[in-house]
Amino acid sequence: MTRGGKHKDRESGPERKCIATGEVRPTARLIRFVVGPDAQLVPDLAGKLPGRGLWVSADRASLEKALKKNMFQRAARSELKVSDSLVSDVEQQLARRVIDLISLSRKSGVAVSGYEKVKDVLSKETAEVLLQAEDGSSRGKSKLSTPHYGHYIGWLTADELGMAFGRQTVIHAALGAGGLTQRVVEEAQRLKGFRIGTSDAKTAAGAAGKEKRAK
Repeated sequence: MTRGGKHKDRESGPERKCIATGEVRPTARLIRFVVGPDAQLVPDLAGKLPGRGLWVSADRASLEKALKKNMFQRAARSELKVSDSLVSDVEQQLARRVIDLISLSRKSGVAVSGYEKVKDVLSKETAEVLLQAEDGSSRGKSKLSTPHYGHYIGWLTADELGMAFGRQTVIHAALGAGGLTQRVVEEAQRLKGFRIGTSDAKTAAGAAGKEKRAK
């Protein structure tokens, strides 16, 4: 299976209906919104804020459709205050969640960065996830392969990966199994919907290897 290939989706957990597409999907593939006390529409990425949830598929197109066609107002049955920067705000918040989770994984010893360290854990087959900066050299990235039956995340920038590892920039990183790895994969997939889309096309041109899509 090449990068971008399909795999059996993990379907466990509660499901909700997307107000934009009408699809019923696992909450891990959706973004929850709530209406604040001042009628402001608020993204609830952690799914913990009080109030009735309004759910949208975790991709830019679905959220833009819901906003353009006033689907939040119809679902809430009331007028809402919606920030003009809501879509970009959600993307930034998703990226921050992924960065923070990778950082916690690093602190717990599950994550490594740097070409040689990543190459080493890949050769030992102890890595579950290969991460590579979207703005890194395609030639350099092609020298590392995604773990067999593992995951590939290639839509964070070198600066963002650098933030996760306490460095200026990072091009190559890897996560071992266990810990917060599955959460990183799930949150990264939601971010992917805002940066790359939801098609099954290859997501990292020039990067060789195999992946089980983080979906």
